[in-house]
Amino acid sequence: MGKNQHVVPRGDKWAVKGAENEKYTAICNTQKECIDIARNIARNQQSELIIHRKNGQIRDKDSYGNDSFPPRG
Repeated sequence: MGKNQHVVPRGDKWAVKGAENEKYTAICNTQKECIDIARNIARNQQSELIIHRKNGQIRDKDSYGNDSFPPRG
């Protein structure tokens, strides 16, 4: 499983940052652009996509890896 991908605010722009990385993977004008980039990376690395709000709080998560406890259904 690869690194979780975070979509985070960066000034008046948005950025994609791998968990524990010091540098940003991408910087975008819109959150949607960064979400699309981060989603592709998370799918390829079978990791999680974590989307933050402007204030830094987590807004949403998507998992593209093997969940350790998948829901019944």
